[in-house]
Amino acid sequence: MSQLAAYLSGLDWSPLLISLKTGIVATIISFFSGIYAARKVVKAGPRVKAVADGILTLPMVLPPTVAGFFLLLLFSLRRPFGAYLYDRFDFKVVQTWLGCILAATVIAFPLMYRNARAAFEQIDVNLIYAARTLGMPEIKIFWKVVVPAAGPGIASGTVLTFARALGEYGATSMLAGNIPKKTSTISQKIAMVIQDGDYATAGFWVIVILVIAFVVIFLFKYHYGKKYETCEQMVGQSGGKRKAAYKICDRW
Repeated sequence: MSQLAAYLSGLDWSPLLISLKTGIVATIISFFSGIYAARKVVKAGPRVKAVADGILTLPMVLPPTVAGFFLLLLFSLRRPFGAYLYDRFDFKVVQTWLGCILAATVIAFPLMYRNARAAFEQIDVNLIYAARTLGMPEIKIFWKVVVPAAGPGIASGTVLTFARALGEYGATSMLAGNIPKKTSTISQKIAMVIQDGDYATAGFWVIVILVIAFVVIFLFKYHYGKKYETCEQMVGQSGGKRKAAYKICDRW
């Protein structure tokens, strides 16, 4: 036990902190941008929808190193756009924590977008028509009617986005590099210690990733599992409560 405590106390915990911060920030950005993009694409015409869907989904099907290569070409200080950002705004992406966030966001964004879009397309349009009949503005309809009705799909996309951003490696290594205590995430730490032959440390960080992923998925399933259980109990009742239960369950 004392050996384990000594091992943990001497361990560099910066990869965990960097990964968690990167995953949380990337998830927040992907959450709002993915919902916004999904809303626009759902309302678009067939041709625009096909083109936009292909572009927004592309990072999900490309190898992460390829996506990281394109990001590096765009934001490198040797390229016009990257040099402009640095000279004009003192904004540097390559080999910084911002690079970690950008890479994780680009790679994880399609998961949020695809889940949100699928959830929006399955919503009963009569709910929207009823809200418009009541005189609700479109922005209020979206956040008060559409988003709650698409809640499970959006929540699922959020969980997948966080898990993907947390474990991102390829694009992050291309854009942000592997700088200790600065851009070194858990995935990069695992790859580095394996190259050094330190399988014990690699195994420890693998267990950390597994525990985090399991806890996030468990909390998601537990939260919505309780809702479904409550829903089924209400449906089993009679009268007005049963009718109200069907309305609530339709949102879940």
